[in-house]
Amino acid sequence: MRRVAKLSAACIATAALALSATACGSTSSENDKSSASSGDGKGVKIGLAFDVGGRGDHSFNDSAARGTDKASKEFGGSVKELTAKSSDTEADREQRLSDLADAGYNPIVAVGYAYATSVDKVAAKYPKTSFGIVDSVVKAKNADSITFTEEQGSYLAGVAAALKTKTKHVGFIGGVDVPLIKKFQAGYAQGVKDTDPKIKVDVQYLSHGSDTSGFASPDKGKEAAQGMLDNGADIVYSAAGSSGNGAIEAVNGKKGAWAIGVDSDQYNIPGLAKYKSSILTSVVKNVDVGVYDFIKSVHDGKPLTGNNVYSLAKNGVSLATSGGFIDDVQPKLDAAKKKIVDGSVKVKTTP
Repeated sequence: MRRVAKLSAACIATAALALSATACGSTSSENDKSSASSGDGKGVKIGLAFDVGGRGDHSFNDSAARGTDKASKEFGGSVKELTAKSSDTEADREQRLSDLADAGYNPIVAVGYAYATSVDKVAAKYPKTSFGIVDSVVKAKNADSITFTEEQGSYLAGVAAALKTKTKHVGFIGGVDVPLIKKFQAGYAQGVKDTDPKIKVDVQYLSHGSDTSGFASPDKGKEAAQGMLDNGADIVYSAAGSSGNGAIEAVNGKKGAWAIGVDSDQYNIPGLAKYKSSILTSVVKNVDVGVYDFIKSVHDGKPLTGNNVYSLAKNGVSLATSGGFIDDVQPKLDAAKKKIVDGSVKVKTTP
């Protein structure tokens, strides 16, 4: 049994985790989880710092949450969740991680590249605490960089899109115009063009630079997807966090159009069930596996450090088959995967 308790919104110094006056009620949302299943009796106190969107985004953050939930259930202990806002500053991120460390949470998982600088700074101040960061490589000796070959999974999505489009016109929506999301774009476009160079690929980003609102604006995702559909695209791939939910909604409203999901197998996400008939496939990024592996390593007393890459060959990324919509092109997708794994196809990481 696990109970979920909301902490008071006020900043109370004697609480297990005290937010700074700046953070209180303005830069994070909080959630405490406790587990009575104690595993071997040692348990773990997991600090989980979500990116914008947090738990319930049906995508990236939810995948991290699944890995944490699995570890918490298996090893016992408790979980403290804090969620970033798009208005966060570097000081906010540092404070969030420091608060978790001060409260004795170990390991601490930072979900998203935006935490890279703060992980390096905070990890140096807490050398006995193990930090994990998803989607970025940091220098801290007590940190596990959990990274993925997003471009490889996206390449397969591009192949699928090229084989399924009827209009010879597809689209890509990126949440924020940053190097990480450009990996998704690069792989997707290469997969499309390697399959059929005549297909047109539209590209649109929802926000740029330090503005991370593009990961949490379903309305912007819907508008961008609608624009692509109106322009003739019949398949839209979104790497945009919860903004992608809006894109999927827009695609569902157009007969014959397909959406390609990201990070989680979005066909099987309950919150997107009414749109699943339009979800061609999803580029699954097994953040849950990386997060679970990291937490387990700390629980076992052998914390992972350095850059641990989850590739296509290691099933770190994959293409979902739920719904059976790509069954007819599966042999060609398998052939493309084989070429990536054996090295005969090198997938670009920049457009």
